[in-house]
Amino acid sequence: MNKYYVYVISVLIIFTLNKNIFSQTEEKTINTYDSLLAKKYGADDYGMKVYVMAFLKAGKIKSANKEESNKLQMEHLNNIIRLANEGKLLLAGPFMDNQEIRGIYIFDVKTIEEAEELTSTDPAIKAGVLEMELHLWYGSAALMELNKIHNTIQKSSITDQ
Repeated sequence: MNKYYVYVISVLIIFTLNKNIFSQTEEKTINTYDSLLAKKYGADDYGMKVYVMAFLKAGKIKSANKEESNKLQMEHLNNIIRLANEGKLLLAGPFMDNQEIRGIYIFDVKTIEEAEELTSTDPAIKAGVLEMELHLWYGSAALMELNKIHNTIQKSSITDQ
């Protein structure tokens, strides 16, 4: 009886492995390229495009007190939301390790100069609490959908405090 169970389990394992191997092969060969979507997002033939990535660094100025710091942070967050709603800012977020680099932005712009213009609207930049280091970055054009997806999974806004 034990040999029978070992045989059945062995056959099931082999069947499952073969099914996974074949399904992975099939998935790799399916081409779901959407030329209209690629054009809409500005994708090249590799599904990629140029963005500007910003590293938000600690500035030379420190907030005078907790109340001022909280107010400035809220203005900073509202500016992030505004830029995202305008479709210029695709990704933003802080690093959680409390180092010199505080966070990142990814802008949907083609030049450093365009990104500088956008970062100059940030109240924390204006106050000198944050500084930006900007770099051209080549990444997936699928990032263009990030804010739309985020809005479907966001239960409340970070500014609703």
